[in-house]
Amino acid sequence: MSAGPFRVLFALKFWHVIHTGAVGYLGYRGLSDPGVTLGVMPRTARFEGLDELLEKQFAVVSRAQLLGLGINDHAVQYRVRAGGPWQGLLPGVYLGVTGGPNLIQKEMAALLYAGTGSIITGPTALLHYSIRNKSDPDTIDVLIPAARQRQATGFVRLHRTTRLPERFSSMGPLRFAMVPRAVADTARQLTVLKDVRAVVADAVQQRRCTVSALAAELGGGPVRRSAMFRSVLAEVADGVRSTAEGDFHWLIKTARLPMPLFNPSLYDGDTFIAKPDGWWPRAGVAAEVDSREWHLLPADWERTMARHDRMAAAGIILLHFPPRQIRREPAKVAQMIRDALERGHMRPRLPIRTFRAGTEPSFNR
Repeated sequence: MSAGPFRVLFALKFWHVIHTGAVGYLGYRGLSDPGVTLGVMPRTARFEGLDELLEKQFAVVSRAQLLGLGINDHAVQYRVRAGGPWQGLLPGVYLGVTGGPNLIQKEMAALLYAGTGSIITGPTALLHYSIRNKSDPDTIDVLIPAARQRQATGFVRLHRTTRLPERFSSMGPLRFAMVPRAVADTARQLTVLKDVRAVVADAVQQRRCTVSALAAELGGGPVRRSAMFRSVLAEVADGVRSTAEGDFHWLIKTARLPMPLFNPSLYDGDTFIAKPDGWWPRAGVAAEVDSREWHLLPADWERTMARHDRMAAAGIILLHFPPRQIRREPAKVAQMIRDALERGHMRPRLPIRTFRAGTEPSFNR
């Protein structure tokens, strides 16, 4: 039997029930009849502004935004049904495509869920600044106003704060805390000292932020869980510039060795010699933590070797320690330093001018 006008009318009315929730024809079962199914009938309605919003927000949209476009909850539920074209990411936040969300889509969802003015911070923000860290990559940390009542859920961890940043960086609709705040928030999450060192050192070495900016974040932020961050900043203030140097600093402290100057500038008269990782001026002993991890380019490594040659030519007793040896053989490293200091003290002091890290000789300006 062919589909006449009456059966087509019933099919259209049944489609109207599904998409709008109108009452009526709920018991009608003729839509599956091959003679009634309309091949040209649209599965979902199109709403003005929806495509543009999805494109702008990486295919992620909130319930409030959908309601603003005139899309009611029944239409949304039809889209997120099992096997449908959309999926729910967080309460009231939807992904308008099939397949798993990527990081940017999850970040967009996190901000929409957190609400107006929210800002991504912590490890996820650091990824966008190319700063390494070992925190959980599956959790997105978001700052929200202290008075906002909203709970963490799914892959979103919310942090209520009275210090919501006025300045932030952005990538389209995504908002990220500036580097000092993101580093500080990450450091307070980490539980291993060397991981905190790595984050701080990477940020400073890449010149993403200054030590003073990190110190300001430390002073303005919560005291809770800030002990390791405070300790690492104290190391940096002493001249430590990498996680390997931080391990070296800790070894010297625990072995009760004389504390060297870290990263000072050494001169023979007005001629620059080097900036060793550690320097004992009275003994004329320098220590270098030789790590390709912190000298990634071949040119950097070659400059390191040239620096070693200049120090040796100036009569400096030079010690080389790979980071692995510092971690695995601390007693051996400590004894090598003691022996070198003893030899250095048995000879006249070297005529080398020393300038602490952060200072610059006037003749070099």
